[in-house]
This record gives sequence, structure tokens and C-alpha cells, in this order.
Amino acid sequence: MLWSLSICFLSFLFLFIVAMILMFMGVYFISYDLAIFIEWEVLSLNSSSIVMTFLFDWMSLLFMGFVLFISALVIFYSDEYMHGDLTINRFIILVLMFVLSMMFLIISPNLISILLGWDGLGLVSYCLVIYYQNVKSYNAGLLTALSNRIGDVALLMAIAWMMTYGSWNYVYYLEFGKDSFIMMLISTMVVLAAMTKSAQIPFSSWLPAAMAAPTPVSALVHSSTLVTAGVYLLIRFNGAFVDTWLSKFLLLVAGLTMFMAGLGANFEFDLKKIIALSTLSQLGLMMSILAMGFPKLAFFHLLTHALFKALLFMCAGSLIHNMKDSQDIRFMGNICSQMPLTAVCFNISNLALCGMPFLAGFYSKDLILEIVSLSYINMFSFFLYFFSTGLTVCYSLRLVYYSMTGEFNSTSFHPLNDEGWVMLKSMLVLVMMAILGGCMLSWVMFPSPSMICLPITLKLLALIVSVLGGWFGYEVSKFSLSYNLLSLKVFMMSNFLGSMWFMPFISTYGVSYLPLFLGKQVFKTMDQGWSEDWGGQMIYKQSVRYSQMVQDWQNNSIKIYLISFVLWVIMLIMLIL
Repeated sequence: MLWSLSICFLSFLFLFIVAMILMFMGVYFISYDLAIFIEWEVLSLNSSSIVMTFLFDWMSLLFMGFVLFISALVIFYSDEYMHGDLTINRFIILVLMFVLSMMFLIISPNLISILLGWDGLGLVSYCLVIYYQNVKSYNAGLLTALSNRIGDVALLMAIAWMMTYGSWNYVYYLEFGKDSFIMMLISTMVVLAAMTKSAQIPFSSWLPAAMAAPTPVSALVHSSTLVTAGVYLLIRFNGAFVDTWLSKFLLLVAGLTMFMAGLGANFEFDLKKIIALSTLSQLGLMMSILAMGFPKLAFFHLLTHALFKALLFMCAGSLIHNMKDSQDIRFMGNICSQMPLTAVCFNISNLALCGMPFLAGFYSKDLILEIVSLSYINMFSFFLYFFSTGLTVCYSLRLVYYSMTGEFNSTSFHPLNDEGWVMLKSMLVLVMMAILGGCMLSWVMFPSPSMICLPITLKLLALIVSVLGGWFGYEVSKFSLSYNLLSLKVFMMSNFLGSMWFMPFISTYGVSYLPLFLGKQVFKTMDQGWSEDWGGQMIYKQSVRYSQMVQDWQNNSIKIYLISFVLWVIMLIMLIL
């Protein structure tokens, strides 16, 4: 009986049950303020032992519950989305390996086992990005893998420095070593690793490139797994670097990432890339509030963001599936009358992303912006926070304007419909979570209310910038089939802002051009130049010359033979005497 069920359904069932158990355990642990350390001795040799440590507290349990819940729905969704794929079993196994790596990373208080999950994520994400085998996917996969290798090396260096403390369980040393130089070095390495994994400037270019993966993978990667690994690691390490120069640096980088991604999404026409850039923007928000010393808020936003971002990708996948694999939003339009259920899900997740009151994103986003307004922060960072919030609404409204309203801009041979019931079931479950998840999480995580006292202007500022951003997004993106777009009138600026401040070029050509150019010069001057002229070619030329001389002698006459023979005999006689 079991074998007649598909691998997708079995995986979904298992992950969903485990997710529910973990979520309830997380709520129980946070209510009673519990934490469990489990130490498993893998190997004991003489006096040294290898111990595997697991940390189960409310944070790891809730996060694991969310990751497994979203993974279960994504796998269920894949059953229809990847229908007809001959290697779907391999795909599901890769996704399960991906989730397992994330589990390792979440429950590890130990840098070695974190590296196990960290590298697992990197390797499996490479396999998933190149799942559709073409040149674009290979390039994207390599960019993803190599960008993340920088972080892996940084983590290995942190492990090496951690040896001076006598154990790799970083949990014990965060407060103890706060002022020490070695802990500062370790924190710097961990922040670098987190910046590569969570795609902060200057490592941002791999995140939109990773959109070459199948859409269910994007829904998983960009909501709760790969890109949030860096944020989660810094939430755990927060005590070690907060109130140091490192946190100020991270605040600047994260703010700029948020700003850059928000600008870039307004010039993009690829549906999946717009959503990927919105993920980048939200990661910048998490990182910046983390740098200001509010890890609990960053974690809250991480969880609420996971819900509506997974839903947004699922809706995008449904649209792409129905558009016969076209991702260009200029070819969409009037989706709401042809795919009403998908359009409802899409709009709810978009509104949650914008921070619409009483949806999931509002509870975390509004709280973050109010805490920022309360905090002692410079004008530049304050501007980046609020301007980026406006930009989020700007590109979200632009996306709705292009895809939902107006006329259907593709050919009439695309019959769109909402008949993908398996995909819709997953999406409808997540819609409920995108509506209710924020308030439920805020009740669990912040049971006692905090007093936030702000003047009316600051209190309404988030709402004002959102409305202004939405209006501006509508004005800028008024679309007609001629070149009336405002962005095309300032093409140089659009090119710069739309290509993520040229970061994809810098991280590909910028890294490879100089070594390849120098290699070519060395090859020309050395291998094909002096070393060739004085090495192999010189030996060859001299050999030819000498053999020609000998040939001339041999061809001349018998006298030379006779003279040389006489000389040789005389020399022998002289030697004997």
C-alpha cells in the first residue's frame, strides 16, 4: 500500500507531523523558559573524546518547526509543479538533504557541527541550482558555490581560532570573551561567513542568480533555509559583537543591501528575480536590526518573512507554470480574472511583504521600524531604513500593476486556469499562516507588551513612506507598448541601479579578468616567449645547426675522413705513450 503512494506525499506527511510536534514543543519551551543540551559521545580514544552536542531551546525548536512546515508544503507543491519530470525522486531526495543540513545547522551550539550543516547547504544548493542542465544554470551554480566558499573558509578560520579556548562550543564563550582580541577575530570571521550566506554587499550577486533553480527550491531557499542561515548564526553570536565596531560596520552594509535591492527590484522584469531581490531587501532589514542589538526582533521577522515569502514564490511558480514557463511580467496582465485564487494568494503575500496592518509582515516590520525610531541611530541609517520600506511597497505595487491589472499581454494561446489543485492546497495553507502567523508568533514571543512611546509623526512615518512608495511605484511603471517608461529615459542610471550596482559583473569578470589577463601575458612572454626562445627552440636550432655542419663534412670528400682518422690515431698513440 505504502509503495503506491508517491515519494512527495510520504515526505510531506512525515515532515508535516514532525513540524507540528516541534512547533508545539517550541511554544512549551518558551512558556517555561527551558533549554536542553544533549551530548552524544561519538568516539572515545585514550583520554580524548569526540562529542556531538545538540542544543534544543525555544529558538531552535520554533525555527526547525517552521523550516519543516514550509518544506512539507513545498514538497507537496512539487508533486504537481514537477509533474512529468523523470528524475523527481532525485529532486525530492536533494530537497530532503537540504532540509537535513539546515536542521544540523539550527541545533548545533558547536562550530564543527555548524560547518557540517553549513557546507551541506552549500553543496546541495549547488546541485539544486544546476538541476535544469543548461549553461545559465551552470554559471549560476558556480557563482553560488564559489561565493559561499569564502564564508566556508572564514568559518574554518574561526574554528582554528576557537581552539585557543579549548572547546568549539561557542555558546560558553560569547559573554566571557567579549573584550578579548581573539573573540573579536572569531566574531569578524563569523560575520564574514554570515555575510556571504545571507548575500550582503559585496556578495549579493549570487542570490538572484540562484533563481535558475526550480521554483519550489526557490520557495524553500529564499524563505527559511539557505539565506537565513547567516542571520541565524549571527542571532546566536549576537552577544559577542554587539556594541563593537563590527556591529556598526554590519549596520552600514545591511542598510546599503536593503537599499540596493529595493532599487534594483524596481528596474527588473523577471518575476522570480523581483521576488529574489525582495528577499535580499528583507535580509538586509534582519541583519541591520541584528547589528543594533535586537536578536529577538530579527528572529521574529525571520519567521514571519519565511511564511509570506514561501507563499509569494509558490504563487509565482503557479503563474510561470500556467504561462508556459514565461517569467517576464510584461507578458502578464489580467491574471486576477483568469486565475482568481492564485491572484488572491499572490496579493495577500504581497501585502504581507509591504507590512499591511494585521498581516504577518506588519507585526515584525512595524515593530522593527518603531524600535529604530526609538533608538540612538544616525540620520543615514534612519534614512536607509525608511526609504527601503517605501521601495518595498513601490516594487510590490509595480508587480501587481503589471501582472494583475490591464490586458493579458501574451498570446491568446495561453489558456490560464486555476486547476492546479495540489499547488493551490499548499498555497491556501500558507495564506492562512501569512494572515494569522504574525499575531500568533507575537503572542508567543512577546507575551508582555513593551511600551513604545513615539510622537505622532514618527508613529505614522512607516505608513506615510509606504503610501508614498506605492504611489511612486504606480507613477513610474505606467506601462504601454511604446517607450514611454520613465526608466528608459534615464537609461544609464536604470542600467546601474537595475544591475545591482554592477555587482554581478564585479563578482564574475572583476574576479576572473585580471588573473586570466595576467596568465595570458605570462604565457605569451614566458611559455611562448623567452623561455621558448632560450629553451626548447634554442636546443632544436642548435641541434639542426650542428647536424648540418656534420652533414657538410660528410658530404665534402674522403680527404676530411682520412685527416680526421689520422688525427684520431695520433691522439690515441700519444695517450698510450
